[in-house]
This record gives sequence, C-alpha cells and structure tokens, in this order.
Amino acid sequence: MTNPLYDQLFGKNAGKTSPFLRLSDGRTITHTGFLDIAAQIANHFAKVGLRPDDRVAVQVDKSPEALAVYAACVQAGLVFLPLNTAYTLDELSYFLEDAAAAVLVVDSKRETALEDMAARQGTRLETLNADGTGSLTEAASREDRTFDTAERKPSDLTALVYTSGTTGRSKGAMLSQSNLLSNARTLVEAWRFTSDDILLHALPIFHTHGLFVATNVTLMAGGSMIFLPGFDIDEIARLLPRSTVLMGVPTFYTRLLRYDGFTADLASGVRLFISGSAPLLPETHIEFERLTGHKIIERYGMTETNMNTSNPYDGDRRAGTVGYPLPGVEISITDPDTGAAVPAGEIGMIEVRGPNVFGGYWNKPEKTAAELRETGFFITGDLGKIDDDGYVHIVGRAKDLIISGGYNIYPKEIESVLDSLPEVLESAVIGIPDADFGEAVVALAVAAPGHKIESQKALSSVRDSLARFKHPRVVLEIDVLPRNTLGKVQKNVLRDRYASLDLDTLPK
Repeated sequence: MTNPLYDQLFGKNAGKTSPFLRLSDGRTITHTGFLDIAAQIANHFAKVGLRPDDRVAVQVDKSPEALAVYAACVQAGLVFLPLNTAYTLDELSYFLEDAAAAVLVVDSKRETALEDMAARQGTRLETLNADGTGSLTEAASREDRTFDTAERKPSDLTALVYTSGTTGRSKGAMLSQSNLLSNARTLVEAWRFTSDDILLHALPIFHTHGLFVATNVTLMAGGSMIFLPGFDIDEIARLLPRSTVLMGVPTFYTRLLRYDGFTADLASGVRLFISGSAPLLPETHIEFERLTGHKIIERYGMTETNMNTSNPYDGDRRAGTVGYPLPGVEISITDPDTGAAVPAGEIGMIEVRGPNVFGGYWNKPEKTAAELRETGFFITGDLGKIDDDGYVHIVGRAKDLIISGGYNIYPKEIESVLDSLPEVLESAVIGIPDADFGEAVVALAVAAPGHKIESQKALSSVRDSLARFKHPRVVLEIDVLPRNTLGKVQKNVLRDRYASLDLDTLPK
C-alpha cells in the first residue's frame, strides 16, 4: 500500500530516535515517539467507526497531541479540518454541518456547551486539552502503536480548511495530498532545510502557516521544532539561540525589535528568518537587518494555494516584495474585469497556477467555477504587479480583505453585525496600517436618526457574534459614508482618511 503524504512526511522518520518536538519545559518527543502517539489515535478513530474520507474537525489548543491528530488523519486517510480556537458556537455549528464532520475534537471546557449541537449534527464529540489529557488521548492510550496505513492517491482529499467569504458563509478549501506534498518539497529546497535544522515554532497549528508550511517542511527535512504553545516574547528570546530558523508573522519581528534584550548576538545562530501571513512593512525589514545583519525572507501564500512566491535564499531579498514565483508555480497578472493579461509592471489581479493550487471549494461548485479557471489558474483576489526584475509586489486586495496578525478578516461579516444594531444606519469596516499586526480593524458607522453610537456597546455586540481576531479596535461614528456615482462605498477614501489614526490614544 502507498500513502505518499504519510510516507514522505511521517513514515520516512519512523525509527528515528532524534528529537522531533522540543518542548519549552525541556522535554523532547522523538520522531518515533510522535508516530506512536499518532498511530494510537488512528487506531482509536478506526475502532469508533471512522473510514477514509471522513472529516475530523479539531478545535483545540496547540499541543504535541493536537499535532499528532493531524498525523493520525493522514495515516488513516481521514480529512483533517483545523478550526481556529476563537470561533464561536454559531460559527462552529456551520462548519460541522457544512463539512458533515464525523468527529469534533474540542477542549474539555467546551464539551458541555457543544454536546447538544454535536448530537444534532450526528458528530462524535472527543476532548483534548492543552496538557494532552482528554477522552481522545485516554482512549488512544489503550491502542496499539502500529497502524496499517490507509492507501491513498496523490489526488485524494487530505485537508479541508475554511476561509472566510466576503458575503455569505465561509468556504472549505479542499487540499489534496499532492497539493501539500509538492509545496513541502519546494520549500525544503527553496529555504535549504536539512535534518540539522531546529525551527522555533510559535505559530498556531489551525492555520496554513503553522501547520502546512512550518510542520510539513520540518518533517520533510527530518528536522526538529521547538514547539511553543504560542507567541511569548520572553520565550522567543530565550530559545532563539537554540534555533536555526524562525517562521513568524510581522508581529513577531516588530515585538522582537522592541524587546530590550534583542541583539545581534541573540540572533547570530539563526540562519533564516521567514515572515508571512500578513504584509511586512518595509521599515520593519530594514530595521531588522540594521540590528541583526539578517534580511528577513518574506513570502506570499494563502489557504487555497499554500506558498506561491518567496524572496530568494541566495540573492537580493527586497523589502516590500514577496519575491519570485516558487519553482513549478506560475503567476499571472490580469485585468480584474476581463481576465486578460496586463502589460509587465502594471497592477492587476494575481492569478496562480501550479501543483500547490487547491481542487476547489467543498460543496460549492459555483464558487469554485467563479474563482478557479478551467486553465487551472486560481483568481486570488489579491492585486499586485511584477517588476522588471521579476519580483512580485502585493499592492492591495480586491473585495477589501483585511489581514491582521496573519488572519483573514472580511469586512462584510463585521458590517452585518453592526448594521443589525438599531442605533446603526450603515457601517463600513476597513484595515489601517499597524506595525504589530500588519493591519488593524477599524469600523466606521453612521448613526440611525435620533441615535448615537457608543463604541463599547457596538463592540460588545461584535464580541458576542464573532471570533476575537475579527473584532474592530474601535467603532467610530461618522456623518456619512463616501460613495461613488454608482452608490458604492469608497473604502479607499476611508482608508486614506484614517490611515494615520493613532489607535493608542483612543479610549479603551
């Protein structure tokens, strides 16, 4: 039997007694020990009736056991469905129903609140806590440490990752074995990963960056990870000298630059700093090089495609660009209205084609047809250009997508909540530049006649309805929303108007 993804990421490391996960408390888990845990979970899933192609939804805190669930799903031929831990009950209910998830793994603290919903959906509920305890690991601990790996084809569905839509509900991007495997191979070569590398991993693992980039690349190279539960600047500074690579979002680098103990000596043993998931301000790139002598590699990817471009390992890593298309990946810049290629150097829609591009949206053929051309090019929704030297520049986003702290945020979702309030006539949500998060979310709202908008009250409604990463920093009352002759709100005008807004001076 063959299972390409399992064989080349996990199986190749079977029998290795070298560390795979190095935990902040000093403990280590070897490659073999990790695979033992994964096999036990796979055996448990099989015992409770799961079969290849069943969906396993996971909304838990980061832990070695949580990562082992991903490995177990790959080995058993199950479809892994990672979910942001900030998603609310309403959001979670939609994901379970849309994906027809066979299992939902959650923290024990949420079990009681989710029991009825899971029962209505026909979804088995398992628990897994940050310390590795829970019903899943308790049951799995009684299972064998070997599992007959399920046979899978390169085209078989491996992961279902939901990405927000500008209108309506989220869409599940279908990622195959070949999508993930091709990208891991390409990145190992592009970034020169070897079995000697130690990746400082402080990213979430419900996100493409932390799971399919950081983890898959490390596994492909046979290296190890210092596996932190989250971003803690003191821990990053303490463990950086023991690492060879740091992958992060711009927030990591802005906070390191502000950290009193961060020096060139602290970074001297690191061979590579990588940034993605949100735009890295050129100022951050330049200041980081000035302090450490290291040029951060900025790259460009998304849920539907994993990584598309990267600044070069050898060569000029240019601030303000995301580098060249990766080997095997084609980038086309097109007219957003006609789809025709635009002249070199002009701004247009970024389209991507390659083995990394997903197979479409789960149960949404119309959305798939609208965004994935018959030629294989995916219409990313990002606006950009390619300069005379071949570097790709991201200059904006169609559909007003906001990326804050590495998370995609679509204004329409927040606007719908605000517009439902009796005191709000209409609203517009924008992103403004933020050194820490790339962009900060700001809501502008026009009051209904006879009403006044209180920012904290409006924010409270958003907090009750949407995940934390979608919350605006402030809701500002304005007299009128600017519109063009067709009546469309001109968010570009609002972004220009509020670009220099000092959020730190606003009432908390």
